[in-house]
Amino acid sequence: MADCTTLDSLLEMGFSRNRAEKAVAFTGNQGIERAMDWLMEHENDPDIDEPYVPPAGNVLGSELPDDVTEDPMEIAEGCDAEGEDNAVAKRPLTEEEKQQQIKRLEELMAQKQHEREEREKREAVEREKQRRKQGQELSVVRQKMQEDEMKKIVEERRREKMEEKLAKQRVREKIERDKADRARKFGMGESVPSSSPVEATSVPPSVCQEPLAKKEYDECRLQIRLLDGSTMTQTFKAKEQLAAVRLYVDLNRKDGATPFNFMTSFPRRMFAEEDMEKPLQELGLVPSAVLIVIKK
Repeated sequence: MADCTTLDSLLEMGFSRNRAEKAVAFTGNQGIERAMDWLMEHENDPDIDEPYVPPAGNVLGSELPDDVTEDPMEIAEGCDAEGEDNAVAKRPLTEEEKQQQIKRLEELMAQKQHEREEREKREAVEREKQRRKQGQELSVVRQKMQEDEMKKIVEERRREKMEEKLAKQRVREKIERDKADRARKFGMGESVPSSSPVEATSVPPSVCQEPLAKKEYDECRLQIRLLDGSTMTQTFKAKEQLAAVRLYVDLNRKDGATPFNFMTSFPRRMFAEEDMEKPLQELGLVPSAVLIVIKK
């Protein structure tokens, strides 16, 4: 009689017979609350409104599978037969009792719906937390990559400075050796008084020529005009390659990631890919110049 009541109660609440029969069958006839839970969980199933088909081999009086204890069609037929046999013993529900039962079931259904919505909200909040956490981790990784790249650039510049310093030292040592060789060559076999005029006459030409020597610059100040019209100003070593300038622009530009080349307006010159390996001094950009970024 409890099975009969569950099926009838679901039908009175407005559920279709297919849904009600499935809920009763798949919950093992364990009461209205279990049936309501099953309907809430499976309301979006694609076959929820299809007629219930009992498992193969399930006939009246045979042992049912563990997950289905009774056939709802048999429940309905049994309810009719048992109702006829026990019409005197069972008092039918009055209209008021039916309304109270329906109201209680509707409240139960609303409560289950509210619980499901709250659960979905919590799950959505948890997903958002996970998304933000992943975004922060990605930002940390990106920042670390940039820091490692800058460390690599600094180390490369330090090595270039050391190599330049050693090269200058070798040049100075060679000049000193050349001076010593010339001193031995011109001073060999001559007395001190006779060698003094030679030295006196040989010094003035070098002294006169020094002011005419071209001034050497160690640094290069570049103003870089980007694609959006904004500018960046940075100082580089005169012996740094043009590729270092391109790397600096890649790491600091705010106008997008469009591939680019460099050019100068006066004198007008387009820098090719092979120019990237040349030092700024050789390209005529020392001591200062304006580079214009153009699209490739």
